[in-house]
Amino acid sequence: MSDIARTPEPPYYAVIFTNQRTESDDGYGAMADRMVELAADQPGFLGVESVRDGLGITVSYWKSLEAIKHWKQNAEHKQAQRLGHEKWYAAFKLRIAKVERDYGI
Repeated sequence: MSDIARTPEPPYYAVIFTNQRTESDDGYGAMADRMVELAADQPGFLGVESVRDGLGITVSYWKSLEAIKHWKQNAEHKQAQRLGHEKWYAAFKLRIAKVERDYGI
């Protein structure tokens, strides 16, 4: 995924997921694709941006903290989180930030 997300006028929220992968790929790509597809169907989802060059960074954008809470509680997403902890991530950090201003060309 290389497109810049089209987000609305602020305020909105960003969930920043930074990670280092393990050597195991065992289904990771398919699960990552499925999570983007599933997130896009969630109420309050605004977009996503993701890059990997050794370190992986995925930023998803959400209308509200409530929408983020519902996404975190999604059963299929919880399964992906469990697998991430068990086999795909050597380390990760998740941050939630309120976007108060954005601009660009």
